[in-house]
Amino acid sequence: MPAIPLPLKGSCRCGLVEVELTKAPICTAACHCRGCQKMSSSAYSLTAMVPAEGFAVTKGEPVVGGLHGADIHHYFCPHCMTWMFTRPQGFDFVNVRPTMLEDAAWYRPYMETYTRTKLPFAETGAVRSFETFPAMEEIGALVSGYAAWG
Repeated sequence: MPAIPLPLKGSCRCGLVEVELTKAPICTAACHCRGCQKMSSSAYSLTAMVPAEGFAVTKGEPVVGGLHGADIHHYFCPHCMTWMFTRPQGFDFVNVRPTMLEDAAWYRPYMETYTRTKLPFAETGAVRSFETFPAMEEIGALVSGYAAWG
């Protein structure tokens, strides 16, 4: 995997909202769940799990969209409605859509989730696969595995 050129800057499609990553992801993933398929209008969504202290919105005010749950918030540009990042409550990371970044050449999904709803043609090249989401007790090993893989 290519080196991650920090800091990474990115924006929504129209440029109204900009973000910056100053810390490398702790893991990367592709999600095949039906919600991600619908929100991304694609076979799966891509995620870079970035430590919260290494993520900042540097321009604009994103709005909550998609799933309006108590434990997870999806953030979008209020103008072009680009899905930019997700903040799961109770965790110290932000799930950033790596395609928002100016440089995404380094990106590779380490794991894929919700393969039980994976479209037959969808291939990600992920090292680890899960029928749903990995169990909480597996997260530490996944983060360690990603660090060794990267």
